[in-house]
Amino acid sequence: MKIQTIYDLLNEISPFSLQEEWDNSGLIVGSFNDEVERVYITLDLDEELLENVKSNSLILAHHPLIFKPLKNVIPTNFSTKLLTKLIKKDISFIAMHTNFDKTHLNRYVAEEILSLEGISEDFIYYANVDMNFEDALNLVKEKLNLKHIKFVKTKDKIKKIALTTGAGMSLLPYIKADLFLTGDIKYHEAMDAKIRGISLIDIGHYESEIFFVDGMYEAIKHFDIEIVKLKQKNPFMFNGSE
Repeated sequence: MKIQTIYDLLNEISPFSLQEEWDNSGLIVGSFNDEVERVYITLDLDEELLENVKSNSLILAHHPLIFKPLKNVIPTNFSTKLLTKLIKKDISFIAMHTNFDKTHLNRYVAEEILSLEGISEDFIYYANVDMNFEDALNLVKEKLNLKHIKFVKTKDKIKKIALTTGAGMSLLPYIKADLFLTGDIKYHEAMDAKIRGISLIDIGHYESEIFFVDGMYEAIKHFDIEIVKLKQKNPFMFNGSE
C-alpha cells in the first residue's frame, strides 16, 4: 500500500489539521510515493523496537521523532540516531499526536479503559459521575495498572471528572471539574490545583498514553495491510515494583 493512501485514510480518521501549532504530526520519514508492506503501531520508537521492525514498513507512532529543526543528522542523540536507522532500513515514519489526542485517545482511555461516559471538548474529556474520591482513586489505579500513585485531594465527593492523557496540566485554568486526571504533574502545579479546589490524580504519561496502540489499532484495523502492535516498555523503573 502506498504511503499516500495510508496518509489520506489517517487524515480522514483524525485530520492532521487539528494538530497544535507546535506539534509535528504527519509524515516525518519516507516519501508519499513509497510502497510499504506492513504498519507497526507504537507509542514511541526506541532502538530495541526498531531492531525487530522489518524493512519496507511504516511505523505509526504517537509522538513525533522531531519537534524542532535539526542542524545535522549525526547519530548522537535520540532523534538523529533513530532517524539514521530508519533511513538505512527503509522504514517510513508517521506521527499521530495532538490530532489523535483530540479525536480518539482521550475518549478511548476514558470510555474503554475507565468505563466513563461523557464528551470530548478539544483536549479535555468530561464525564459526570457520582463517586467518592477514594473510589475514583482505586478505579484509576486498577485500570491503568499504576504501581505508585500520587494525588491531590480537595473534596470527598466527585461529581465531574476531566481527563487529558499525557501531560495536561497547562490546561488547569480551563478545567471545570472536581477531579482532573492527567500525567506529569509538577509540585507547583499541584499547589495551584489545590488553591483552585480541583483534585488531581497523576495517571502518568506512559501509563495513560500506552493505550494509543490499542486505540489506533481499533481505528485502522480495516486497512487492507498487515498491522503489527509493538509493545514498548516504560523507560522509567520504580523501586520496589515487580
